[in-house]
Amino acid sequence: MTRKQKRLTIIAGLSSVVLAAVVFIALAMSSTAAFFVVPSEVQERQLAAGQAFRLGGIVKSDSWKQTDTVHDFLVTDCIVDVAAHFEGIMPDLFREGQEVILEGALNAQGTFEATNVLAKHDENYVPKDMADKFEEKGLCPGHTDAT
Repeated sequence: MTRKQKRLTIIAGLSSVVLAAVVFIALAMSSTAAFFVVPSEVQERQLAAGQAFRLGGIVKSDSWKQTDTVHDFLVTDCIVDVAAHFEGIMPDLFREGQEVILEGALNAQGTFEATNVLAKHDENYVPKDMADKFEEKGLCPGHTDAT
């Protein structure tokens, strides 16, 4: 082999290794990517049990039941309610009637099993994804008026 052929072989080999690494990274990231939905989209999308996603909505009034660090409540978009379950310490700002984003997945019974709970941090803040979804679908007017 000439010097030029050796160089081209090395370049081709390194390029294929880099390409394979990019493909493996993309596949790994796609399986862990969580997307954002509001409660009325949960049934529309027919999400499979165990599929990770973010659920955003409002904690329905008079729905929060707490026993030690076990929390059960409803998340609503003023049209559809989704039952949620979380085991752990809730954020201090979590309360009924306020916006919340949950990370987790649906179980076989259709209850959202949250692994992480994010409560809004002040009265003027609404996560952009949630405000956009609520505005787009005309859900809960006046609840997500971000200034």
